[in-house]
Amino acid sequence: MLFQPDANPRGLVPGWVHVEGGSILDVGFGSAPARADLGGDDSCIFPGFIDAHVHLPQFDSIGVAGLELLDWLNTVIFPAEMRWGDPGFAAAMAERATDELISFGTTGFAGYGTVHAESVREAMVQVASRHVRAVFGPSLMDRNAPPELCRVASEQIEALSGFSTIGRVEPAVTPRFAVACSPELMTQAAELARARGWAIQTHLAETRAEMALVASLFGGRPYAQVYDECGLLTPRTIVAHGVYLDDAQRDLLRRRGSVLAHCPTANRFLRAGAMDRDAAQVRGVRLALGSDVAGGPDRSMVRVARAMVETAWSVGHEAPSGVECFRAITRGNAEALGWNACGHIAPGFEADLVVTRPTLGLAEHPDPLGGLLHAWDDRWIEQTIVGGVVEYDVRWRV
Repeated sequence: MLFQPDANPRGLVPGWVHVEGGSILDVGFGSAPARADLGGDDSCIFPGFIDAHVHLPQFDSIGVAGLELLDWLNTVIFPAEMRWGDPGFAAAMAERATDELISFGTTGFAGYGTVHAESVREAMVQVASRHVRAVFGPSLMDRNAPPELCRVASEQIEALSGFSTIGRVEPAVTPRFAVACSPELMTQAAELARARGWAIQTHLAETRAEMALVASLFGGRPYAQVYDECGLLTPRTIVAHGVYLDDAQRDLLRRRGSVLAHCPTANRFLRAGAMDRDAAQVRGVRLALGSDVAGGPDRSMVRVARAMVETAWSVGHEAPSGVECFRAITRGNAEALGWNACGHIAPGFEADLVVTRPTLGLAEHPDPLGGLLHAWDDRWIEQTIVGGVVEYDVRWRV
């Protein structure tokens, strides 16, 4: 069975995929013309899952609960990120984090590193070696963080300007958030992104305490306006969270074409609140979905999608369907990130695929994608194909 939501409203159709090199050469419906190399009649094949917001240096910090965001950053995250001052440590951790993501079916992501440019460059090499598609960059900071993690604005921009694409990994301009970035740093970051055509990623309106601090730092101006005045809101900008936005700020995001990455598992784990996804959709904001590891404890994008449903229920809104959830973490996120050849099983698309063998009976299921979403078991993943290469095979773990 192939995930083909455009061909069948139930989302799944019998079929086969022929991969050659790093691309999908052919797709057919019905029985395969030859014996399949992978999968079988009881398999479901999805496009590779895409994570629109994740922090690779935080993978060893998953599960530290009970702290408000700003306290959590200072107590847990900033000490963890200091370890990336060692490029060897950063490379090894990036390799391990990438391996974990692939094992959960993730073949592409928008990711944050740390302030350490050399270490992030080494991490990019490791990510690229696994054929993963990504936008990834150093987290830029020049204030309101430990001195070990702050750098002079111009020095950070100069270091980042020396980055280039490695494999399928493109540099991203990543001012962490307005609390830790001066207007000078954010403006220079926006200028570099515009000059290079690179993606921008940052955080926006995650918690009330953060909102209050930003207001005190920027004369009470709305959070999204702060970014806009620095030139950071563009069609290639991904802002994460957006829990505490009003309609005027949502309208600003829509006018700029920026993407709002919903991070429901992180918002729930850090008790930040619930993003009003319906309000963002009504205002025409482009949406994506992210794990936000380690704020979010789940590395599986399917579980993140399920949390999106549960968040909608918690605020009394109609939730996305199972088909919509799987589309969100595949083609939806690909389109949000500007990856027009990813996230779909069709000829000419990049060969990022997840081969699963669910134990859930689907033939007579009234909502097969809803069943898979809510019963999801990562042990169903048998292979993850990244850029045409089998980068994970469950048989390797035997």
